[in-house]
Amino acid sequence: MGRFLLPILLMLLVAGIAASVFQNVPQIVFERIQPQWSRISPLSGWGRMFSLQGTIEFGKSLFKFLAIGSMAFMVLSADRHEIVNVMFMDPIGLPEFLLTLSVRLVSAVSVATIALVAGDLVWTRFRWQRDLRMSKQEVKDEFKQTEGDPLIKAKMRSLAKDRLRKQMMAAVPRATMVLANPTHYAIALRYDQDENDAPMVLAKGTDLIALRIREIAEKNRIDVVIDKALTRAMYDHVEINQTIPAEFYRAVANLLVYVMTRKRR
Repeated sequence: MGRFLLPILLMLLVAGIAASVFQNVPQIVFERIQPQWSRISPLSGWGRMFSLQGTIEFGKSLFKFLAIGSMAFMVLSADRHEIVNVMFMDPIGLPEFLLTLSVRLVSAVSVATIALVAGDLVWTRFRWQRDLRMSKQEVKDEFKQTEGDPLIKAKMRSLAKDRLRKQMMAAVPRATMVLANPTHYAIALRYDQDENDAPMVLAKGTDLIALRIREIAEKNRIDVVIDKALTRAMYDHVEINQTIPAEFYRAVANLLVYVMTRKRR
């Protein structure tokens, strides 16, 4: 029996080692053999055994055992009468019978093992792809690394707005006049023929900023002209430190004439 089964066992042994080497190249990892208290701790071992991954691996092993055992049981059950009759068989025919039975048994177990390996390969690949997915926190961290931290960007925008607001307020005393609507909008304009061909916007704002622009203008004796329609129409089309668009030239020119006339008087 040993002479008949030894070649088959050697073939299975070589196939198993070759499959392992083909999947992962052998390498020496000293960290794996170093003593670790967590590996011999009963609590840690209990947690690994009854964790989700441990339960899945136990279920896989149990299913493999039951599948291979069932296949072997079916083969042996089909030949149960011949196995019983072996006791009354001529000893000369015993090796041939054992060889035939072993070949059938190994073939059935091999077919079951191949099916299980194929299923395990599909499951392992699915789990590998699932484990590669990024969590919500990892997506947020990657977004912060590529696009920048939203909190920092918001803080930078807030600082930039504060800086621009301070620059606007510092430029209001240089204005020629301020257009208002009367409290919701305010636009500070400066016109000097030696500087620009058209009036320039020094500051603009709504609500509290508009009231602050008017307050600074009144402190510096700058005329505040109330024109709701013109102020509201200009607000969305003008930019700070830029001249006003050409379509507002005539309306603003009439107001500038009015303001300069008042100043001369």
